[in-house]
Amino acid sequence: MEIDELIRTRRTQKAYDPGPVDPATLDELFELARWAPNHHLTNPWRFRVIGPRALDALKTAAGPESARKLDRAPTLVAASVAQSGDPVADDEDFAAGACACFIVLLGAHARGLDGYWRSPEVLRTPEGRAACGIEEDEKVLGLLHLGRGKGERPAPERAPLDSYRKYLD
Repeated sequence: MEIDELIRTRRTQKAYDPGPVDPATLDELFELARWAPNHHLTNPWRFRVIGPRALDALKTAAGPESARKLDRAPTLVAASVAQSGDPVADDEDFAAGACACFIVLLGAHARGLDGYWRSPEVLRTPEGRAACGIEEDEKVLGLLHLGRGKGERPAPERAPLDSYRKYLD
């Protein structure tokens, strides 16, 4: 599939078949992510694949209302970026980490998988961060839900080009 088609056909998927994404495929996706643009090659992104014990701890931290959303996909990946304390570098690294997450989603789509990028409130709590092994010097990017989606998702309407692009003199 060409890159333009990959970008235009990737969708947020919230319903999945039960089988998890195998570790070899996950490693392929994380390998792709390391090619995200990042100033000074800081490689700030961190990906943690959530196993059963970590998922139980995350659900406990989330509480019963939010815990059910954590069961949507068979594979969850906590994504974060290491922060240096330099505000400019931290902004650049956050943007690089976001690019790395999108690369994971595009790579998953290219392999016939689906994904969903969420930023649940539980990852803003000490308990949620601890469940995912996110260090204090890291900023959370979110949870990547990965797996084989159920059903087709239509393309949502997008803003027209003229609403967000300007050419300046």
